[in-house]
Amino acid sequence: MDEENLRKRENNTGMRNGNRAPDKLELEGMRGNEPNHVALKQQVGLISGVSLIVGTMIGSGIFISPKAVLSNTGAVGPCLIVWSACGVLATLGALCYADLGTMITKSGGEYSYLLEAFGPIPAFLYSWMCIVVTKPSSFAIICLSFAEYAATPFYPGCEPPQIVIKCLAAVAIILITFLNSISVKLASYVQNFLTAAKLLIVTVIIVAGIVLIAQGNTQNFKNSFDGAQTSFGSISLAFYNGLWSYDGWNQLNFVTEELKHPYRDLPLSIMVGIPLVTVCYILVNVAYFTVMTPTELLQSSAVAVTFGDRVLTPASWLVPLFVVFSTFGAANGSCFTAGRLTFVTAREGHMVKILSYINIRRLTPSPALLFNGFLAIIYIIPADINTLINYFSFASWIFYGLTTLSLIVMRFTRKDLNRPVKVPIIFPIVVTLVSIYLVLAPIIGAPELAYLYCSLFIVGGLIFYFLFIYFHFSWTRRVMRPITKHLQLFLEVAPAETEM
Repeated sequence: MDEENLRKRENNTGMRNGNRAPDKLELEGMRGNEPNHVALKQQVGLISGVSLIVGTMIGSGIFISPKAVLSNTGAVGPCLIVWSACGVLATLGALCYADLGTMITKSGGEYSYLLEAFGPIPAFLYSWMCIVVTKPSSFAIICLSFAEYAATPFYPGCEPPQIVIKCLAAVAIILITFLNSISVKLASYVQNFLTAAKLLIVTVIIVAGIVLIAQGNTQNFKNSFDGAQTSFGSISLAFYNGLWSYDGWNQLNFVTEELKHPYRDLPLSIMVGIPLVTVCYILVNVAYFTVMTPTELLQSSAVAVTFGDRVLTPASWLVPLFVVFSTFGAANGSCFTAGRLTFVTAREGHMVKILSYINIRRLTPSPALLFNGFLAIIYIIPADINTLINYFSFASWIFYGLTTLSLIVMRFTRKDLNRPVKVPIIFPIVVTLVSIYLVLAPIIGAPELAYLYCSLFIVGGLIFYFLFIYFHFSWTRRVMRPITKHLQLFLEVAPAETEM
């Protein structure tokens, strides 16, 4: 143990308790029902687990992605097939993650599994990409969608100014980060409420669509494969946008250590949550096509709002209101899980140590949450949202494929591990092969320099790995030591304990 940790132990240690292990961090001044050690608590149950999956998946995607999926497929029939196939792929991927999550019961999702299967370098590259780019950019995209729908009613007949949208998105990021920093329970309660709200508006859209079909509004489903695009690249881009809407199927694996009953709740939450979302997405798209032709849908600036204006008059104002709830809930779930990934990565020594500390009063990983929120605010100065989604998906599926490959590898290299949930090996094989297709197809079908830049950024993480982690130059510790000390005092945080 280094000198820094010894000093922290001395500063935070109160009186020793004879029946406690001597290396536990005691907190001075604990009394009553306050916690007697610093660690993440197991507070996420089955309902909260399902809400986290559903609440994160149903966010901005189903309200912005239908246009992009239709644009890349060219017709109603292939569009609905892509939405269904994305649901099947998300379910298979999540079941593979349930196997991994009950075998390696650590928070951190893919990071923990890649570390176990392939060692520190792939795990670091994943965390490098996720923590610096994909997680905060995803948080930013969802908050921008929230801001756009929240501002639209105040600017009838025109688009809201970009400065208004960006300011609202920044406020949402700050509010959500603060909410998750002060209480895990409060964040879970908010997530449960917003999940119920978004399921309500999705149900309203679905029921309205069923009523319209019953009334004979099926003209847009005739000749539904005319004009379909089947090129190698266009199908993969359609999947990218569809899978963006399903993104979140792996979110529960980031909080495995906080599940009350991980062996039961992790697979059960997946088997309830993802099929529910898949059915909802297919039926919502069917509802859209009952009132809009493919051309009208592509011309709509906000598909759900257009649907509400045509079907729910005079209560059409409910649609943007509940879309705001939906996107806010998705952003809350994204923030919750992104903080856990940053926390676990720093705990393993792959990020600065302060990001692995926990607030001694709230027992939340507040430094990690604040760091993610800070980066998200930077990312609210985006380019085109659809472009960001494409590059986000490209980077994500590189590591989704590596993660399912890790499950195949550990079936042979780690036969000793306990596997409470063991999926057929064909599942990870299928997901890995599809991941390879999704990564290579846009490069082959529509090559762009941005994909090269994204790949170079991932590989560029090796420079930081060897400079700051592998060789671990002493000057970096001397620079970070006073910064860590002052941040620790200011944020009231301490190193996390692990129960043995």
